[in-house]
Amino acid sequence: MGRVLGICISERRGTQKKEVEEAVLKENWGIEGDAHAGNWHRQVSLLSFEKIEDFRAKGADVDFGAFGENLIVEGYNLRKLPVGTRFHIGEAVLELTQIGKECHSHCEIYKKMGDCIMPREGVFAEVVKDGRIHRGDEVEMELPASDRPFTASVITLSDKGAAGEREDRSGPLAAQMLEQAGYEVKEQLLLADGIEPLKSQLIRLADQRQMDVIFTTGGTGFSPRDLTPEATRAACDRMADGIAQAILSHSLSITPRAMFSRAVSGIRGGTLIVNLPGSPKAVREALEFLLPQLGHGLEVLRGTAGECGRK
Repeated sequence: MGRVLGICISERRGTQKKEVEEAVLKENWGIEGDAHAGNWHRQVSLLSFEKIEDFRAKGADVDFGAFGENLIVEGYNLRKLPVGTRFHIGEAVLELTQIGKECHSHCEIYKKMGDCIMPREGVFAEVVKDGRIHRGDEVEMELPASDRPFTASVITLSDKGAAGEREDRSGPLAAQMLEQAGYEVKEQLLLADGIEPLKSQLIRLADQRQMDVIFTTGGTGFSPRDLTPEATRAACDRMADGIAQAILSHSLSITPRAMFSRAVSGIRGGTLIVNLPGSPKAVREALEFLLPQLGHGLEVLRGTAGECGRK
């Protein structure tokens, strides 16, 4: 059992959070009165008290709230918990949505100490049930169910789409088909073609948000700007060539022009990444072929699949 040792809020962004004795958690919003609350996946930030103490032992003079955290929790190594973990604090319930964060500019703590723990040790959560919390409240942890729905994100690669010159129809179609198949689509992104922006988002979604699967659409052809496969390979730890080969074989049965696809599939940590074609028609055909079988592969990757032996 953990415990809330501190509650911190700030009424305006860019100002240090201050301690309060109690706070109201609002469903799908965050802490009432906190500037970082909103309808997004980083509604409440949490930091382990033990990590703050370790940092203080290095000579840092930091108060609660100095790292921008909302809740200081004793008893859990938060960054080691899987996304989807729930925290019960009185009647309120939080669900872990992200591990760590990107640090775009060094804070005053980093400038002074040469380090800051929030980017790697801080975690973020959504409020899934309202409730009032108090300093000293017990925190009960609930690990994600093994049979929970798979989570997915969809990224469209298109220079014209990112510039607002073309409507993205492939990404929304992929998201719709995933939702109809029972997946929880957590993010949809539209990026310009290229390696680094896509690589960065693939790493973020796999490492911080721990998606079960990420689909990309577009950027897999022969154009000089079609670099989705290169970005995917750069982000992956292992390749899953069988998926890309199976999609290609299926597509070739529909059109010989599928031979010009350079799409790949791979794995980063516990996340599968699959390149889809760019056209809505080809996306539909690929997902209609792939989705009936994909669940088994994701269960194996998650570690919840049963035996696959033959009689």
